[in-house]
Amino acid sequence: MFYKHIQQLPDKRFKRATGVPKEILRQMSEVVTAYKTTHRKHPTRGKPPKLSWEDKILLLLMYYREYRTMEHIGIAYGISESRVCEIIQEIESILISDKRFHLPGKKKLLQAENNWEVVLIDVTETPIERPKQNNAGIIQARKRNTRSRHK
Repeated sequence: MFYKHIQQLPDKRFKRATGVPKEILRQMSEVVTAYKTTHRKHPTRGKPPKLSWEDKILLLLMYYREYRTMEHIGIAYGISESRVCEIIQEIESILISDKRFHLPGKKKLLQAENNWEVVLIDVTETPIERPKQNNAGIIQARKRNTRSRHK
């Protein structure tokens, strides 16, 4: 899903497809663009990127929202799996560094007047009884059926 294809969607469908409203995606794009333009050594050198910043943010959102593998995302965007991993890590770190997209820490959550409801699910493994393999019997049978080469 490329940004140029979904930017014309109505707000409701856009949020349903990406998980964020258009305004939040625009803010994310501004943060990433500003960061990359200020931290680039040579702004006029190099090959132009295959994906725009909006496409890279959508790639990250697709990874979070749809739980798709990096290989499948790479196929959808025409890039390698390792490049998808690099993009996700890069965009994550840029967005986390901005205060608007920074999640509150553990201390802040504990200080809040939140009532937590905890549900425990037992997912312990139970052993399955399987017949034991008897390699000794198999090896003996092989020994009896072999012919000696030296006569």
